[in-house]
Amino acid sequence: MKNGVRTRREAADLSQGELAEAVGVTRQTINAIERERYDPSLELAFKLAAYFDCRVEDVFDPELDGDLTA
Repeated sequence: MKNGVRTRREAADLSQGELAEAVGVTRQTINAIERERYDPSLELAFKLAAYFDCRVEDVFDPELDGDLTA
């Protein structure tokens, strides 16, 4: 999933380790999210958005395909 975690982290002048500690995960998890190799849980996505004081949609783009209307 496309995301802006790295951009926001760097703008906040944080290391991956500092961000990881702030949201309760490992540095490796933050690295994997930034490299788009791991999609965070909903809980972690909300924690990251809250940390950056923005909406989840401002950090993550799920790139949904097709029409999801019922």
